[in-house]
Amino acid sequence: MKEWTREERYRYLKDPMEVKDLFDRISVSKYRQTFHIQAVTGLMNDPNGFVYFDNKWHLFYQWCPWGAVHGLKYWYHVVSKNLITWENLGVCLLPDEGDGYDNKGAYSGSAMPIDDKLYLYYTGNNRDSDWVRHPYTCLARLGSDGWTEKYPLPLFGAHPDYTDNQRDPKIIVMPDSNTYYIILGAETPEKRGCILVYKSENLLHGWTFAGELKVPGVDYLGNMWECPSIERIGGHDILMFCPQHIKLPGRGESTNHNGYILGKMDWDSLTFEHEGSFHVLDFGFDSYAATCANNVQDPDKAILIAWMGLPDVTYPTDEEEWAGSLTLPRELTVRGRRLIQKPLPELKKLRGEELSLEEKFNEEQCIRLPDACEIEVDIRPGDCEIGILTDGDGTGGIVISYDDREKEITIDKSGMKERFNTELGESRKRPLPDGLSHLRIFIDRSSVEIFVNDGDAVFTTRAFPTDQEHFMKIKEGDTFMHIWKLKPAVKDNFII
Repeated sequence: MKEWTREERYRYLKDPMEVKDLFDRISVSKYRQTFHIQAVTGLMNDPNGFVYFDNKWHLFYQWCPWGAVHGLKYWYHVVSKNLITWENLGVCLLPDEGDGYDNKGAYSGSAMPIDDKLYLYYTGNNRDSDWVRHPYTCLARLGSDGWTEKYPLPLFGAHPDYTDNQRDPKIIVMPDSNTYYIILGAETPEKRGCILVYKSENLLHGWTFAGELKVPGVDYLGNMWECPSIERIGGHDILMFCPQHIKLPGRGESTNHNGYILGKMDWDSLTFEHEGSFHVLDFGFDSYAATCANNVQDPDKAILIAWMGLPDVTYPTDEEEWAGSLTLPRELTVRGRRLIQKPLPELKKLRGEELSLEEKFNEEQCIRLPDACEIEVDIRPGDCEIGILTDGDGTGGIVISYDDREKEITIDKSGMKERFNTELGESRKRPLPDGLSHLRIFIDRSSVEIFVNDGDAVFTTRAFPTDQEHFMKIKEGDTFMHIWKLKPAVKDNFII
């Protein structure tokens, strides 16, 4: 695998043709996704600026054009009219050269429509001549021509009482209030993760430090909280963030997580009173930096999308000089005291031919799966075991098993031939007190998303099957299923 120098990682893209050959090489990869947003070239990570504006859904992602490496980051822009089919629009935010406030990267942030313009709030990653980092919260305005105009000065710089890990501004507009808030992920000098709050009576200027968010009862949960957000769903406040560098029960050796706390936010005292413990958003292996769309006019739900990846890990396509995909957008609601994630209803529009299962079984009672498909399984009470992406004899692949006595579902990917990040663990579990009754499984060319019991849990993993690993077998259990081929939904065009 290529060893990258600092100069290579932080090289500025001067001309789109500098990455045309890379695009041509990766566009023929058998692992390029068909209905997931993915890196146009190089590497993508966090989704940014997710918002509904001008009758379209706008989404941006962190992009390093040169290869599967974290280096100089841009915002790349994609749009959709229905959250299902996506179109590349090209680079939207470019880091400035020289001494600019974002001279070493336009890092993650959020977006908010103001009148007829879309404003982008982001972290400017500045490095001085000694390579010392100076983070700034910056603002840019998206013009009708698709280009951006940056404000000449940042909204504010780093707070001196915290480390230089201060980033990922989330802009929050309070209904019926003249006060606006920006929350930032941060780290204290004692290496404790936290959230900083800024406020203003104007979305474009006048921002002042309001204080550190207080979360009573949560004394330590990692040394840095990335990608914070506070969402209002169904009468509940949801504090979402990504605690780093801490191991959690049931998460193997992984030290980077994405989760939430349900509770009540008091903006006057900057206190989040939790109504339960920290829960992970996704019980699988590869999900991080989830963000909810701003400007969704429905008090009972949010629309969530996440990076289908993790910091500090590698993937098989790194050898092909590209990495990164986003999850499917998901409908987020509250049921009881937990968040529920469901595939969007619009996804059914991607369904093409339904497989006639009676004609598809081979001698081993395995079904050959299309490269891109949706599987829906109804399951009667009792133990169950299903293999997907198996060999033709039903061995290997990803095994979904449910133990009715323990009331627990397990996803085990150790049977795949292309194994990666094994040191983090290859098995994940989730208790199901009410048993297992339903699965919806979305398989793309290099990913699997498993939705359990109408949104009670979701397991997301990158998966890189060989040419032989395209089968499915019901190994145990009383089931009834449908399988549909899924149509392409992303235009993988070379637009920079």
